[in-house]
Amino acid sequence: MVSMDNLPDQLVWEIFSRIKNTVDRNSVSLTCKRFHNLDNEQRKYLRVGCGLNPANEALTSLCHRFPNLNNVEITYSGWMSKLGKQLEDPGLCVLSETCPFLTDLTLSYCTFITDAGLSCLASCSKLSSLKLNFTPRITGCGIFSIVVGCKNLKVLHLIRCLNVSNLEWLECLGRLETLEDLCVKNCRGIGEGALIKLGPTWRNIKRLQFEVDANYRYMKLYDRLAVDRWQKQWVPCESIVELSLINCIISPGRGLACILDKCKNLEKIHLDMCIGARDCDIIGLAKNSRNLRSISIRVPSDFSLPLLMENPLRLTDESLKAVAQNCTLLESVSLSFSDGEFLSLSSFSLDGILSLIKMCPLKELSLDRVCSFNNIGMEALCSADHLQTLELSGCQEISDEGLELLAHYPRLRVLRLMKCLGVTDDGFKPFIGSGKLEVLVVNDCPQVSHTGVEGAARFVSFKRDLSWMY
Repeated sequence: MVSMDNLPDQLVWEIFSRIKNTVDRNSVSLTCKRFHNLDNEQRKYLRVGCGLNPANEALTSLCHRFPNLNNVEITYSGWMSKLGKQLEDPGLCVLSETCPFLTDLTLSYCTFITDAGLSCLASCSKLSSLKLNFTPRITGCGIFSIVVGCKNLKVLHLIRCLNVSNLEWLECLGRLETLEDLCVKNCRGIGEGALIKLGPTWRNIKRLQFEVDANYRYMKLYDRLAVDRWQKQWVPCESIVELSLINCIISPGRGLACILDKCKNLEKIHLDMCIGARDCDIIGLAKNSRNLRSISIRVPSDFSLPLLMENPLRLTDESLKAVAQNCTLLESVSLSFSDGEFLSLSSFSLDGILSLIKMCPLKELSLDRVCSFNNIGMEALCSADHLQTLELSGCQEISDEGLELLAHYPRLRVLRLMKCLGVTDDGFKPFIGSGKLEVLVVNDCPQVSHTGVEGAARFVSFKRDLSWMY
């Protein structure tokens, strides 16, 4: 028998790589000096935050202990002044000097990091991923220094970076043609029109997420010149695989509306509260994105549509039917309506949803506040041979009769029910002891009790908070 002391280094490193929990890995590294040294050499990922005190000195010590770090995450979520000082600009200089293999850096809630700190990272030639979440002191100048210095930048996430407004870095990033993953969320200084500055880089982008602050979108002034550039300039977006637009104003010829029907390799799309989206937008997308596997749409209510629009624009069943006819690989569908909605009679109906059920190999279906979905729809799902996960929230037309039909779904394994008034304990009786469901989640259904769902699945989660009814 080979003892642990005689194991070759490569095998020990393989064992360490399979220990995902940081606490467990730290414990193993403390068992002997050899393991401690090997772990120091092999450690690639480091996540620190509020416990880093004094911050700059502690980070210096960790970087010297783990010389081969390539992924560092610094997060101060929940930080208070009594927890000690946050990491400041000199800490990022430490990273640039002691982590020559740094490729991924995430800074979250680092409120004392400024452009000067980011400029230190410009010397990290291997840096390919930068994610900033609520770093209020960083401006476009700091981002520009990163783009100029880090020629291999492939991933850039900017979330709630409120002072990033100088967009010269976008043009520079466009000339590099390296970016593959761009995420911009709630950055008030970066509008849809600005993304046209990416120019040639568009042909390399595979994942794009763009979210506008919902409280700010109607105040934003769109530059007429930027709008014209979207209309006149060809945007090569055929490489986009994932597209997520949240709180955007979809208008013909303006901003990101121009790319909806050009993403030929699109596999996943998420449209959340995008006001102005029309049937022709979704129909064009469906006809050109034959590889689409996942679609998620959250529809604004009539009440939330801006009064300045001459004709309220709504998505109807024509959109769903076009997706059903053209996207034969579609596996995941999520449809929902916003809170406090006054639903349009011309919005999604049971007929449109049934077309998806009948023509697409759905594995996941999620419906939220889709009032038209009833027991007839539940019966139609019996023919969905591939359906594995079903989530229904606020679907008040579903009763125990419809719920009992789930027993006939051939591959259903996961069921989530939320805020469904018509469902009672009786609807779960066919599942108790059957072993059909692996996961059952029941939240805030007033006529369902914890006793009524016990034994209905291998794992059962039950919660009832009826405050939403009042």
